[in-house]
Order: sequence, then structure tokens, then C-alpha cells
Amino acid sequence: MKPIEDKVTYYSANSDYRGRDVVANQEIVNYHADLSLRIWFNEQTDSYPAHWHQALEIILPVENFYDVEINGSEYHLLPGEILIIPPGEMHMLKAPDSGKRFIFLFDMTNISRFRGFSTIQSLMMQPIRINKTDYTYIYDDMYRLLMQIRNEYFSEGEYREIVIYSHLMNFFVNLGRNHLENNHVFSGSRVYKQKEYLQKFNDILEYIDEHYMDELTLESVAASIGYSKYHFTRLFKQFTDSTFYDYLSFKRLKVAESLLAQPDLSITEIALRSGFSSISTFNRIFRQQKDCTPSEYRAMCKLHQQN
Repeated sequence: MKPIEDKVTYYSANSDYRGRDVVANQEIVNYHADLSLRIWFNEQTDSYPAHWHQALEIILPVENFYDVEINGSEYHLLPGEILIIPPGEMHMLKAPDSGKRFIFLFDMTNISRFRGFSTIQSLMMQPIRINKTDYTYIYDDMYRLLMQIRNEYFSEGEYREIVIYSHLMNFFVNLGRNHLENNHVFSGSRVYKQKEYLQKFNDILEYIDEHYMDELTLESVAASIGYSKYHFTRLFKQFTDSTFYDYLSFKRLKVAESLLAQPDLSITEIALRSGFSSISTFNRIFRQQKDCTPSEYRAMCKLHQQN
């Protein structure tokens, strides 16, 4: 691992920082004034209580360990390990008495609109810890891409946002291909059948992303591609590492988060537009995932907009 360069360069790039903006347990990420991301060279010994934000967060310790707790699960990160924290995950950061790490924060709004990204997004319904043992074939490339992203950010050169997001796309492509190739997705099937499954399930995720408002059922979606619900359930789990209904709920919550920032929509209307069958179901699932009600979430969004 390369040594840390002059830390002065790592601080000057973030001279526009306005301070941490936390309301209740939601952090509104202050992206760089000219970019839709923020990268920290962090050597603070401060710990941060449970919070969440809409940014994708990647943590990479370079000296000493760093502890992260996400929804009750603990991650003791060693130097060189990479932890991906999906948007919306409640997490707590615990720093040692000394150490250094890079913290990457990305606004995923635009990148999530790319066709095919639904497959990658389905893999990030839970945190992902990347190290040399578990990700032998892609670790070096993943680490290299993060270093390229870091260098572009702190160099403050022209076109850095474009270059950074191109590296980030490659980062996600590696992650997706590793899932397909090394987790034995659709293993046991002939090559032509594997290609058929890949195409069909990519199309299914795109279909869910476009029709989440509809009354989708496992049986109807399975029948639309000519599979029994049992065959479909097994293949969907292999492809996304999630159940059909968990993915559908995940997608609907992401839509609801976006709609709650619009003050002219009622909570009931947002629930229906997001595909939830009732306001009670919406409130229950939202609170389970976000540890706050939709109304409380809206109030936090409003307060941030006023600031």
C-alpha cells in the first residue's frame, strides 16, 4: 500500500466544507460545492452516533483499524479493506485513538438511472465488505479504482467529476461481474440457458423499476416470463441475492424517499404513488427501515431545504 502523501493537499480540496448537518438521526451530506460527491482524508478520533444519509458511502482505512456498526452488525475494518454502505442504511462510526482512512460519499441520483444499474443496485441492499480473501479476483482492481477516484478529487483538475464517475461505474461493473461469475449464479445450466436467464432477469428488474406502482405479485411476474413461482423464486434469489418481495419493497421505499421531498403531495398520495397498498403498510415498512415515520422524514427534508 502506498504511503500517505502530504496531508495538506488532502485538506485544501475540502476548504468549502460548511460543517456537519444532522437533524435527528439523518445527515444531509454537504457535497463539494462544485461536485456531487465528497471525499475525506480522515484522521479524526471522533466517533459518530447512529445516523443515515442518502449518499452512498465507501470507507477505506489506510492506517489502523476502523469500526462501523450497521443496523446492529459490526464491521472491524483493517487497512486496505473496503466497506460499501448503501444509501439509507443506519450506521455508527467508531474511530480508534489514532489512524487514517478515506471516506467517499457519492450522490447516486444520476448514476442510478443507467439501464442495467438495477442489477448492481440489487446487490447493495446490504453493506458489502471487500477484502483480498473474499474478493480475490477483483480486489486489486477495486482498490486501484478507489485510488484513482481519490487522486482525481484531490488534484482539483478539470473534468474531475466526469473522470471520477467513470471510475465509479467501472467499480460497480466489477462488483456485478464478480457476483455473476464467482457466486455461481445460474450454475448448473448450459451456457445458452445462462445467457437467457441473465437477459430475462435484467429485464425483470427494469420492469419492476418501471411498474413498482402496480399491484405486482410474484406469481404474475413469474408467469410473464413463463416460469413457475418456485422456479422464478430460486433464480431471482440467485441473481439478486434477495427475494422478490424484499427487492420490490426496497425499490418502493427509494421512490417514497424522493417523493417525500415534494411538499405538495400528501403522505397517503406518496404511499400510493410508491406502490404501497395502504398508508398503514407504508408507515410500518418505512419506520422499520428508516427508524422514523414518513412525516418525520419529510420534516427533516423541509428543514434542510430551508437552510
